Amino acid sequence: MKIYQTNEIKNIALLGNDGSGKTTLTESLLYEAGIIKRRGRITQKNTVSDYFPVEQDYGYSVFSTVFHVEWNNKKLNIIDCPGSDDFVGAALTALNVTDTAILLLKGASGVEVGTQNHFRYTEKLGKPVIFLVNQLDDENLDYDQLLNQLQEIYGPKVVPVQYPLQTGPNFNSLIDVLVMKKFSWGAEGGAPTVEDIPAEELEKATEMHKALVEAAAENDETLMEKFFESEALTEDEMREGIRKGLAARGMFPVFCVCAGKDMGVRRLMEFLGNVVPFVDEMPKVFNTRGEEVTPDPNGPTSLFFFKTAVEPHIGEVQYFKVMSGKVREGDDLTNQDRGSKERMSQLFCCAGATRIKVEELVAGDIGCTVKLKDVKTGNTLNGKDSEHRFNFIKYPEPKFIRAIKAKAEAETEKMMNALQRMREEDPTWMIEQSKELRQILVKGQGEFHLRTLKWRMENNEKIQIEFLEPKVPYRETITKAARSDYRHKKQSGGAGQFGEVHLIVEPYYEGMPAPEMYKFGNQEYRITPRSTEEVKLEWGGKLVFVNSVVGGAIDARFMPAILKGVMQRMEQGPLTGCYARDVRVIVYDGKMHPVDSNELSFMLAGRNAFAQAFREAGPKILEPIYDVEVFTPSDKLGDVMSDLQGRRAMIMGMTSENGYEKLTAKVPLKEMSSYSIALSSVTGGRASFIMKFASYELVPAEVQQKLVKEHEAETSE
Repeated sequence: MKIYQTNEIKNIALLGNDGSGKTTLTESLLYEAGIIKRRGRITQKNTVSDYFPVEQDYGYSVFSTVFHVEWNNKKLNIIDCPGSDDFVGAALTALNVTDTAILLLKGASGVEVGTQNHFRYTEKLGKPVIFLVNQLDDENLDYDQLLNQLQEIYGPKVVPVQYPLQTGPNFNSLIDVLVMKKFSWGAEGGAPTVEDIPAEELEKATEMHKALVEAAAENDETLMEKFFESEALTEDEMREGIRKGLAARGMFPVFCVCAGKDMGVRRLMEFLGNVVPFVDEMPKVFNTRGEEVTPDPNGPTSLFFFKTAVEPHIGEVQYFKVMSGKVREGDDLTNQDRGSKERMSQLFCCAGATRIKVEELVAGDIGCTVKLKDVKTGNTLNGKDSEHRFNFIKYPEPKFIRAIKAKAEAETEKMMNALQRMREEDPTWMIEQSKELRQILVKGQGEFHLRTLKWRMENNEKIQIEFLEPKVPYRETITKAARSDYRHKKQSGGAGQFGEVHLIVEPYYEGMPAPEMYKFGNQEYRITPRSTEEVKLEWGGKLVFVNSVVGGAIDARFMPAILKGVMQRMEQGPLTGCYARDVRVIVYDGKMHPVDSNELSFMLAGRNAFAQAFREAGPKILEPIYDVEVFTPSDKLGDVMSDLQGRRAMIMGMTSENGYEKLTAKVPLKEMSSYSIALSSVTGGRASFIMKFASYELVPAEVQQKLVKEHEAETSE
């Protein structure tokens, strides 16, 4: 295979809602480029994409598929991404390592929730977008209506390059207003017949051509001047203007295909090869030191590994992008993240499960390799003159959490190893062994996401698992000051144990003034702080520990033991056994014995004194609150709001965004447990949401009573 140079390579992400036809389009692209001899069918389970057993069994894409096509001496690396937002990790990874996005639309459905989500990701990353309308043979497709919808949502930057002469089962021709020709196909699709535009379509095509010329000219001053003079541009000038418009997101061209019949696919590839920006024409990537890294084939070698796939009989297949320099078979490289050495024994260009051997890949190209010893997703491998490290892919917070356990306890370790391997393939799966909740938690992007994990665990790994409702990580705190003293005394022959601690607890907040005086009953307690220690708790919040003992009642060497006892009790709050937070503890008095006092005695005295005071200090339970953003069609807004309000949500605001309503709310985590399922049910799968931890807030009184009773019943059992 030819070694392509940086200025001959284009990297493209293929995105779209479930059912838009990405897998079918991939087959047609590969067939037209001669990579495959016949097009596969999803129903026959023989496609280049969706070749993993879980995908074939469920009938939807779970993993991205990396493939390439060669066209007119250009190499197009394309990453076909899953449509479901549950597998958003694959789409975000693809967008970060490619330069242009094709956003595929199922013609009859128009702009769907997946379209909106993917467009938002391209917006955030500043990536060019080409809208591609598929399934023109659907009798329910109204192309003009779809075009209006795109322009209403995304504005005048949406500019059609093609339009079909008719849609439905008889679709077989379209007008291309960039080259001003009619393209038509026989029943088998493939190579089109190219003709002049029929007289009855000339006026419409000319008007759309002018709009396209104007849009192309807007992105280049020289072209704009020429347009004002002559109101015309050559085809090459238009391509140049469109390329600049794409790169600056100044225009979003609209193309048409019928991928299932292989109509329009060859013309699409011509446009991708001729017009889409090259790797070296797009904004540069920055390494972790904030330095710009240019895709220079003569620079030091640096590879970024963005994807791992585990394939039967092969093991791990590692996919990478050459960020700088060149990589050749046999090169010895250093893992910048792990410090280990690796030899690139084999290099391949990708075509799904098929791999084509190559001797060299240059800056900007995408390839894969096998049999690396110690490379994980997100690692960087460097040549001797490079110290780059990359960490530019940011994944969303998880939205669906379940506790997981192996049905056979003896398989727990095997299950954990399998989970870690799966996370290598999909970084949006998060695994946590929660000491606090005493559960193994699996966090993902939705119920669909975790259902796939269960299928793979039971079918590939042969481990039977079950999902359980996760416990909520509540917190405990206090609402007023309280005082307590406790004497620990134990005599059992020889040296005994003795320690007495007097302390005050109170709620703590940032910027709180130093303690001076407290009154409990008729007695006043004057405080003279000798030392203050702030402990930032690993579960959030703070413990502030003040030593105010005067006159040597407790030796300073016993203070760390008292603090340790307090910390032990804060790890197990008295109301529900959850972590306590945001408390100030003031040790102001006590007693010790010249022989029997030791660290253990004061640790136990401090622990019990704190527990007594905590119970008297108006203890309250805090629950985690999440910021939630829901994107919903306008006609479902009322249903979504009603559902959220039933979940104790506080609605914070509403805005319109690209044809959808964006609803922001603060919602308790307890109420979000199965929200992805409920939202899909309420909106018919047309809405999506994101959530992020916000704060801990007091639970309502009735919720607290219920939680305390449940904990008491559990403890008594």
